[in-house]
Amino acid sequence: MRLIAVIILCLVAALPLRAETVPKSAAKVQLSFAPVVREAAPAVVNIYAQRVVAQRVSPFSDDPFFGDLFRNFGQVTPRVQNSLGSGVILSEDGIVVSNFHVVGNATEIRVVLNDRREYDADIILTDEESDLAVLKLRGASDLPKLDLADSDAIEVGDLVLAIGNPFGVGQTVSSGIISGLARSGIAVGSGRGYFIQTDAPINPGNSGGALVDMQGRLVGVNTAIITRSGASHGIGFAIPANLVAQVMDQAREGRARFQRPWAGVTAQAVDASLAEAFDQRAPEGVVLLELHPDSPLASAGLQRGDIVIAVDDAPVNSGPEMMFRLSARGLGGQSDLTYRRGAETVTVGIDLIEPPDSPDRDARVVESPTALRGLSVARINPAVIAEYHLSPEAQGILVTDLADLSARTGLRRGDVLLAINGVAVETTADVIRLAAEPTRNWLVEVLRDGRRVVLRFRL
Repeated sequence: MRLIAVIILCLVAALPLRAETVPKSAAKVQLSFAPVVREAAPAVVNIYAQRVVAQRVSPFSDDPFFGDLFRNFGQVTPRVQNSLGSGVILSEDGIVVSNFHVVGNATEIRVVLNDRREYDADIILTDEESDLAVLKLRGASDLPKLDLADSDAIEVGDLVLAIGNPFGVGQTVSSGIISGLARSGIAVGSGRGYFIQTDAPINPGNSGGALVDMQGRLVGVNTAIITRSGASHGIGFAIPANLVAQVMDQAREGRARFQRPWAGVTAQAVDASLAEAFDQRAPEGVVLLELHPDSPLASAGLQRGDIVIAVDDAPVNSGPEMMFRLSARGLGGQSDLTYRRGAETVTVGIDLIEPPDSPDRDARVVESPTALRGLSVARINPAVIAEYHLSPEAQGILVTDLADLSARTGLRRGDVLLAINGVAVETTADVIRLAAEPTRNWLVEVLRDGRRVVLRFRL
């Protein structure tokens, strides 16, 4: 019997090993992540980007006292800035998604695949608010790609892998779990969003890389870490795949910028004190603070003070989370929004529309040879409100840009003009007329961050 057992073991050992596929059971996952990596890694790329930035060279730059005093003194010279990151191929014809902070405003982009093929790339869509950018590889075809997972179906504790190019050392894989969902208080560059949190180590250079599940599908695009040293401390964030899908769809439609459905509201998370004030048993939802009269929420019957508790049956507990839910649905359809008013809970359908560009913004530029020459203004409407992140209840004439002499006046982009030299401003034509007045002493009143500001200057 012992001889027979030895013969059987030898026969088993001699059998050819079968190549593993993506694991289909928990038991296989416990053995190795290699099958998942083989499936996903070819679709994760390295990105090398260059951008030209203006740099002011001052002879006082190294002086501890005069360096600060003369920080705007000196000649402006162009400087080439390089950035390194990662990206994910999402289509066989070379559509790649990455981070805005990796490729935004780049003048030259080179993408290197896992098999060392290289392509030049063009930016076809950007969204600084979510920190996403979509690239198209020139002349690419028949490329490996990742499928998108339903990021709403993941749970805290699910296993994930982060794939990218940290510190430029080459493609690297790290493992971890989903540590948290609905993280919406994290700033990435100038944008804020809604993120998945993971403890899979993410380091500089991983930005734009893939966070994949155990089926090799894209769960999210790695975008940021919380760190004090510059290295990973196990607190990383990824942009959910459901939002990536909508960004991809709009890129294929030919849009250059991602357009979110317009809500026309500002909202505040309901905390313990607000829950007590609204007689809620527990804090949940967001209370509407401001509501544009043309907002689709207003059209559906919502009012200031209503508490939105769910979008399409998914609970919402912050303003960015509510906007993520709407954005992940995309433009042109409807979402079911559940809100509470007093003791009554109501569910209504709202239209997912672009912000209306009406009434006409009537954009104009001051050309008169006065102190306001180069000032660009526009009438505030829903599209302008969304574009410049204004209060939904903002009205009047907005400063949209400053150039030439107007850049020296102290005005800022986003200021709402109230009066020029004591005369109220109601239209963009008023601005052009008042800016042409032959005077050297100027007094301009604006609304800035909710405060009335008076600017005095002389030319």
